[in-house]
Amino acid sequence: MKKTSTRLADGRELIYYDLRDDTVRDAVDRRPLDPTVTTSEVRRDPLLGDAVAIASHRQGRTYHPPADECPLCPTRGERLSEIPDSSYDAVVFENRFPSLAGDSGRCEVVCFTSDHDASFADLTPEQARLVLEAWSDRTSELSHLPSVEQVFCFENRGAEIGVTLGHPHGQIYAYPFTTPRTALMLRSLAAHKEATGGQNLFDAVLERELAGERVVLAGEHWVAFVPYAAHWPYEVHLYPRRRVPDLPALDEAARTEFPQIYLELLRRFDRIFGDKEPPTPYIAAWHQAPFGTLEGFDGVTRDDFALHLELFTIRRTSGKLKFLAGSESGMSVFINDVPPERAAERLREVASS
Repeated sequence: MKKTSTRLADGRELIYYDLRDDTVRDAVDRRPLDPTVTTSEVRRDPLLGDAVAIASHRQGRTYHPPADECPLCPTRGERLSEIPDSSYDAVVFENRFPSLAGDSGRCEVVCFTSDHDASFADLTPEQARLVLEAWSDRTSELSHLPSVEQVFCFENRGAEIGVTLGHPHGQIYAYPFTTPRTALMLRSLAAHKEATGGQNLFDAVLERELAGERVVLAGEHWVAFVPYAAHWPYEVHLYPRRRVPDLPALDEAARTEFPQIYLELLRRFDRIFGDKEPPTPYIAAWHQAPFGTLEGFDGVTRDDFALHLELFTIRRTSGKLKFLAGSESGMSVFINDVPPERAAERLREVASS
């Protein structure tokens, strides 16, 4: 992998990740851009104890542009975009309309391929491995920023999810706090460790799932399963068998096997509802340990946390979506119409061709 860092016309950082070491990246952003102006602010909810990012400048962000005006496609001729070069393997750049900025964190865009009509599932194993390396590199780099406490790499796919740019891409959020969902995991981790005399909750969960009926895919270094208490109709958790706190900590064996397992999982997601349905909308979310000493979670260290990916779709059956109604939105109590055991069975049935 070759990494080349440059700057866009308004000063934002852009980084090329290339498969070939001899690739030269010297294209200049020719757009007449003014410096970006952000108004991001993080506010704490005194009752719930969580955080809300207030980012009014995002109202003017790009919204469903036609394919020939996509800002994530490479620059070609006088068609100028966020990526100055005429082609790329993978690229990461600072979001022009970030939810978090400055002392409130940082937001980046990750473009998986220059092919506008592709998806992550269409990548070759070599390309998927390159994206994994980009995620790992950005996690490591962002961890050194003084305002960053946790890094979240994720992909939203599909208009049903709220995606406004059709080009295959994901995002990276660098938060100045530990996210509420991670805090819940850390509290459960601490309670289990105390109750069992030091045993790890993530290890116990993985051991139980491996012995059960909800495993979808199992490799030498990765395991994908539908969790016992899945929140979403089709939800799969992907764990490395060797517990590590974050992406940079993965060893070479796990990195090598990852593309095979993850690409197969995504292709099965696209086949759940049959070939006549549009591509399955999904969210793919990497959960990584926060940085630092994890104050407030007695007895828990970063090494107790288990890196894992949670992949889920909001489509519950052919032509129907799972909406967050009163119980889910009002009280955070999910109601799942698809038994996790049946979801796992279906995902085993639809092995990609």
